[in-house]
Parts: sequence; C-alpha cells; structure tokens
Amino acid sequence: MENYRHKTQYYETDQMGIVHHTNYIRWFEEARTDFLEKLGMGYDRMEAEGIISPVLSVSCEYKTMTYFGETVEIAIALTKYNGIRLELEYTVSNGDTGEVRAVGTSKHCFLDRDGRILSLKRSSPGYHRLLEEYKK
Repeated sequence: MENYRHKTQYYETDQMGIVHHTNYIRWFEEARTDFLEKLGMGYDRMEAEGIISPVLSVSCEYKTMTYFGETVEIAIALTKYNGIRLELEYTVSNGDTGEVRAVGTSKHCFLDRDGRILSLKRSSPGYHRLLEEYKK
C-alpha cells in the first residue's frame, strides 16, 4: 500500500515557517483514514454499519523540523490487532529526501453504537480478515 502524502499548509506553521507540533497528530489521523479507506473499511462505511473506533492513546516523537510548503510522506503500519484493539505506527518523512520528521503510534478499539466493546471477529468477519491479512 502506498504512503499517504500531505503538503504542509501555511496555517499549520508558526512565525518561523515551522510546522506546529500538534499537526503531526492530525496527519496521523489523515493517514489512518486513508489507510482504512484503501483497505475497504473507511470510517464512513464502518459507522454506517454501527462500528465506531475511538482513539485510546496517541504518541509522537519529533525528530526533525517540517517546514511550510514541504510535502511529507506518512508510512503507516498495523503492528497489533486482536479483533477488539488495533495499534498503528506512523513514520513521517520528507517526501523528497526521505529524512524522518517524526514517528508515532495510535491505539484504538472497536465499539458498537451504544459504546459497548465490539469484537470484529464475531460482528464483522470481513473487516477482521482485512486487518488480520495486513498486520505485520
């Protein structure tokens, strides 16, 4: 699966033209949304089927600065999945040089519309298979 690409916008920067640290978390979400859509289980589709997937935790380690106008590539890897919980790793790199800008993780679970824990293995075996096949 190809990496997600994002061109940094002026509003994402500070006065020095450096991307503000909070934007990396947003980029993780953009990459995750793109990843799930490419797998065939986008948020819109899952939510229409009564499945929600909240963020349990997110972390980011900043390596080098990203500047206004730079295009970054965000590689995403599914590192853990057990039918109920999902963990993803992100690597944000300069789209031209490959220099790593940041690395991070996010953890998620699956819930039904009433907020109860949901096992995709039982409730949505098709989604479960997609995630199992993609897991590292």
